[in-house]
Amino acid sequence: MPKNKLKKLELLAPAGNLDKMKTALAFGADAVYAGIPDFSLRVRINDFDLEKIKEATEYCHKRGKKIYITANIFAHNSHLDKLPKYIKKLKEIKIDALIVSDPGVLNLIKDIWPECVVHLSTQANCTNWQSAKFWFERGVKRVILGREVTLAEIKEIHKKVPKLELEYFVHGAMCMAYSGRCFLSKYYLDKSANLGDCVQPCRWNYKIKSKKFICAENHEEDVFELVEEKHGSYILNSKDLCLIKYLRELADAGVGSFKIEGRAKSAYYQAVVAGIYSRAVHNLKSINKKEIDCFYNELYKKLVHRGYTTGFLLGEKADQNLEKSHETSDWEFCGQVVKYTINKVFIKVHNCIKLGDKTEIVLPEYDIISMTVEKMLDAETGEEIKEAHGGQGMVVIMEVSKDVPEFSVVRRKIN
Repeated sequence: MPKNKLKKLELLAPAGNLDKMKTALAFGADAVYAGIPDFSLRVRINDFDLEKIKEATEYCHKRGKKIYITANIFAHNSHLDKLPKYIKKLKEIKIDALIVSDPGVLNLIKDIWPECVVHLSTQANCTNWQSAKFWFERGVKRVILGREVTLAEIKEIHKKVPKLELEYFVHGAMCMAYSGRCFLSKYYLDKSANLGDCVQPCRWNYKIKSKKFICAENHEEDVFELVEEKHGSYILNSKDLCLIKYLRELADAGVGSFKIEGRAKSAYYQAVVAGIYSRAVHNLKSINKKEIDCFYNELYKKLVHRGYTTGFLLGEKADQNLEKSHETSDWEFCGQVVKYTINKVFIKVHNCIKLGDKTEIVLPEYDIISMTVEKMLDAETGEEIKEAHGGQGMVVIMEVSKDVPEFSVVRRKIN
């Protein structure tokens, strides 16, 4: 691999809130992306506001990391009235880039903040080199390519527009609609996916109404006709994307930023995915197939997911999980480390932990401490306890024989 392809590789992780952002950075992400509900494609499970964006930006910059802010909704006139104030504030905060999909929003940014670094959202559906060239000539520094773009197409885009930065999703949920342009959520519950409020009807259970029609459970009045064309019938529940085995090929093709999906997912997801991809991306020149296979197995066995697919990267049709909504795991996220003193680790409980549980503490460098819970103290009272449950902000203390940094995550074997 040419050396210049390795110099500027970036691992970009989602930031659903400040704690998740800090976890992603602790586990090796070079940059994060976030946004407020008004202009971001994440309305729910998103508590960012301008004050928290400022705090997040200062946190990132102190650590030599970058933060990109999303303003990638399909904007209506009402959004355009609110955007100028938002853009001016982000300029004051000194974020590193704005992610946009709408030409009107781009025009506003150029009027208000001409020197702003702009990244084109995957929602803009850039899938060819002429489109990439068009956006580059209008001041876009980076294009987040549509998930429908193949490896061969990435190579050609990079060859035709070599100064344009390319970003590509390498892990996370796939949408059954083309580049996420879906109307099912709006149709069923009047919550628009294109304004960041998708309720994921594609993951619902559907049943056959008759030979030609299906309906969603609890929405039997809304019937869809089953239509089959030459490629078959497109069922809705897409498998998740996992390209851990193809990072070298993507770098060779010209991708400089490897993006993880999942702002609404847990800190545990952030830790595992960012930790594994960080190990791979930052050691891409030396990593071998055996190590990559181990990483893939870790992603497959230690996370809940919908099964994995390589999407459209290799020129194939993205796979669907036709049998069930998701694949289960024998491991469950049960806590995150909030403090460490000599031989003692303080763990904020997220799910149940009990005496006798077989656990693994995953450290930011992606080392793993395996241990059985033999003793546990309530951090508030100092009393010994037999079990602890999440949702109450409870912190427990366990004894460990190795240093455990803050933000490490804990999982327990459940089967």
